[in-house]
Amino acid sequence: MRRTALLACATLLTALLPMTTAAGAPGSDDPAPVPVDRFEGEVPFASPPAGGLFTWGGDTDDPPALRLAAREDAPEGDHVLTGTYEISGYGGFTHDFAFAEPAHDWSAHRGIRFWWEGRGNGRKIAFELKDGGADGEASELWTTSFTDDWTGWKQVEIPFTDFTYRTDYQPVGGIDHILGLNETWGYALTLPVGVKGDFAMDGVELYGRADQSLRASVTTDAAVYPVKEGGTATVKVSVATTGAAPLDDPVTVAYESAATGTAEPGRDYTPVAGTVTFPAGTPSGATRAVAVRTLADKRAESAETVPLRLTVTGAKAPAETPQVVIDAHGLPYLNPRLPVKKRVADLVSRMSPEEKAGQMTQAERGAIGTGADIASYNLGSLLSGGGSTPTPNTAGAWAKMIDGYQLRAQATRFQIPLIYGVDAVHGHNNLAGATVMPHNIGIGATRDPRLAERTGAVTASEVRATGVPWDFAPCLCVTRDERWGRSYESFGEDPALVESMETVVQGLQGARDGRDLKDDDKVLATAKHFVGDGGTAYGSSTTGSYTIDQGVTKVTRQQLEAIHLAPYRTAVDRGVGSVMPSYSSLDILGDGRGPVKMHARADMINGVLKGRMGFDGFVISDWNAIDQLPGDYASHVRTSVDAGVDMMMVPYSYKDFTATLIAEAKAGRITERRIDDAVARILTQKFGLGLFEKPYADTSGASRIGSAAHRAVARQAAAESQVLLKNSGGVLPLRKNQKVYVAGSNADDLGNQTGGWTITWQGASGDITQGTTILEGMRKAGGDVTYSKDASAPTDGYDVGVVVVGETPYAEGVGDVGNGNDLELTSADRAAVDKVCAAMRCAVLVVSGRPQLIGDRIGAVDALVASWLPGTEGDGVADVLYGRRPFTGQLPVTWPRSEAQLPINVGDAVYDPQFPYGWGLTTLTRVPEGGLATLKGLGAAAAAAERAGADEVGRTLVGKARLIVQQKMGRAVTAAAAKPFADADHLLLTGRYGKAVERLTAAYRAAP
Repeated sequence: MRRTALLACATLLTALLPMTTAAGAPGSDDPAPVPVDRFEGEVPFASPPAGGLFTWGGDTDDPPALRLAAREDAPEGDHVLTGTYEISGYGGFTHDFAFAEPAHDWSAHRGIRFWWEGRGNGRKIAFELKDGGADGEASELWTTSFTDDWTGWKQVEIPFTDFTYRTDYQPVGGIDHILGLNETWGYALTLPVGVKGDFAMDGVELYGRADQSLRASVTTDAAVYPVKEGGTATVKVSVATTGAAPLDDPVTVAYESAATGTAEPGRDYTPVAGTVTFPAGTPSGATRAVAVRTLADKRAESAETVPLRLTVTGAKAPAETPQVVIDAHGLPYLNPRLPVKKRVADLVSRMSPEEKAGQMTQAERGAIGTGADIASYNLGSLLSGGGSTPTPNTAGAWAKMIDGYQLRAQATRFQIPLIYGVDAVHGHNNLAGATVMPHNIGIGATRDPRLAERTGAVTASEVRATGVPWDFAPCLCVTRDERWGRSYESFGEDPALVESMETVVQGLQGARDGRDLKDDDKVLATAKHFVGDGGTAYGSSTTGSYTIDQGVTKVTRQQLEAIHLAPYRTAVDRGVGSVMPSYSSLDILGDGRGPVKMHARADMINGVLKGRMGFDGFVISDWNAIDQLPGDYASHVRTSVDAGVDMMMVPYSYKDFTATLIAEAKAGRITERRIDDAVARILTQKFGLGLFEKPYADTSGASRIGSAAHRAVARQAAAESQVLLKNSGGVLPLRKNQKVYVAGSNADDLGNQTGGWTITWQGASGDITQGTTILEGMRKAGGDVTYSKDASAPTDGYDVGVVVVGETPYAEGVGDVGNGNDLELTSADRAAVDKVCAAMRCAVLVVSGRPQLIGDRIGAVDALVASWLPGTEGDGVADVLYGRRPFTGQLPVTWPRSEAQLPINVGDAVYDPQFPYGWGLTTLTRVPEGGLATLKGLGAAAAAAERAGADEVGRTLVGKARLIVQQKMGRAVTAAAAKPFADADHLLLTGRYGKAVERLTAAYRAAP
């Protein structure tokens, strides 16, 4: 039955329905109930845009299984809707009305009710309405829940007034933030997580009559109203109705300043009381103003609150009592002319244990709803995890969201601003339309420290313009095994390369002394993950199905210092403001401790990082990382804090953490000195960022987000990151007069070329943000291009083929090899390579976060390019393909012949790769003539440059020698030549130019 027909015959249907209700007999003037779903087959199982019931979930296992079952005990009719579920992420089902038909008008009714067969499990089930908008998948979401705490059939009644605007997700952002009900598109139920269960449901219908007190609501324009002492706060009181209809009856709002706040009436403010009236006929959205005048007593004071109690007649009252806050004033910590150290000391001396615990706590924005808990728990920080964004996902919405959270912090006693953090690991990658850079592996391939700094500066500018002052980047991991799912987060396998790319810290933060942090285009950087995250052994992870991520790094003390700690010494020297420990465990051979989680290693955090290295910023934990420590929760908190972790990222357990930290401190198991040190470190960075003076977003730079200038930097980075591994017969660069056949899964997929940590944590294939694919870049470059993704189109008549293959997005341990991933091309990609390269001269581009095993096809491929994950600017890849820029990239990691070789790294005693670390052919640059004699001369000149400290000259000389050697080695890369070649690049990065040419000369001699 079509939905319109069903509703049209509602009166006839309801005459046949039983009318037992949970709330007793209906009122005599109530309209007849209107059926929505009887589950007798009138509503099909169908997906949008068709009308019907459909399931959904976080992954393939999460959607429930639904069916219509015949039941003798069915409350209505003969059938009920039943389902089974076992949900690990999220899952449920929806009834969307058909998009091609008008939305339904539910505004005349009191609420919605249905029969539910209780299991008595005490689980909450979320019930959601879809209101307004274009259709059921582009509407506003309003939510409430009921608790399954009974057994057998029961009719559940939910008044529409119980529904609240969903704050964690909205498909199209805020439409009008009013539950209008005159354009309703359906409903949805979210089922319990973490249990295996079943359910039965029947007879969904609208009930009761909507009187004005249930369909009109009174709101205020904010929950907090900061005002300077002696100033006047203006509270705007508004009335809104479902359906946006004018008021039928008057609404009165009696207001009174309550003496329950911390401000003293008569001394701090003038008490107010009165009534505002919205007469019958007042349009929805009308506003009245209430003024609260504060008094100046010229005494230094912390912030004081004046609750404005509202008593509403004829409408629903606001969910919260608005508070006027008289700003803190006259206290030393508020004086920007004082040294930061004195401001910090003054503020810490005034804080209670509860306020200190709050500063050490970071919650996820999705956990705090409207944000009232920010003041209740004195929270010091919030974050957006991967994919945790406002809706709409725009720069303006980000700034508005964060400003709203900062406003909540103004209701605390000392008005300590929040520090908001995001994982902007290759641009402001959570923000749609932002400039997305190549991932770090590609930045390492550029060998261009100045460019790395510029990418950091672009990222900082775009992040700060949305109100975010803190970036959880850069990752200073030294990747030692490409089976690791985070390989692309590393600049490379050589600590010297990682150190050279740490110019990105200055791009993010500015000057090493932190004086630029308060600027509107700089953010606090985070060196992560301390220490050894890139050295975990394959098979050592105990986290879920991960195989290597979060595992154990087993090293000697010397290896730890030389490989994994070295980048952190550089970061501390560069003034990095925060450090994040690794999930992984560290096993230092010979220390007798075995594997110990980094969040528990006081010897490394307190001893090495803060002590020996002199790090004076603060340490932030990784996401729920303390939960991986042994023992009970109190020991998790105690161990991590004592180890030197200053702030805990406890996204959804912030209440438990703060309560536990306070209890441990009051019991003396965590010292006051340690807590004061942590809080002082955090506050020092907040003062340095200028947040006390300017807590709200400075959006003056928002116009630069995704701008042509910023994308030009990303385009250059994409171009310089391309590593030309093979180029037989000069296939590359392409010429514009050539007919080019393009194929492969990653030629025209923006999501695949940006990789994980793009818009969402894991990333996704497809057009997930704004940018240019490699195929689009080739077309814009003026090439004569034909595209066939699977190479099914005829291949006759083309001069050259370009096949773009590689990986699909992943992040962290989800991408570990052995966790559903490998280093092989897909069968479709292999087929495309085989077909195109058999038909014409061909170039293969590998878009991936790590090397792929292509040795079995290397002979059939004329040109091979490691494209890494180039970001949103596919134009940069096209620039080198068509010769607008030369290929100059070099391998940041060793390219293996087989997975059996892994781990394989520069400096290994046995080293026989497909292509060695540092390898990278070039185009449009003439290789210097000569052989050993030329190399001898270059070596002498390089040694002289080294002695003179002429680094630029030394690097140029080594680069010339490398080109000579690569030209000879290109015929066949052997183990005898590969090892000294790779060693030479490490020597170059450490400033030993003469020795680098010596090793290149050895590689030349060994090449066949």
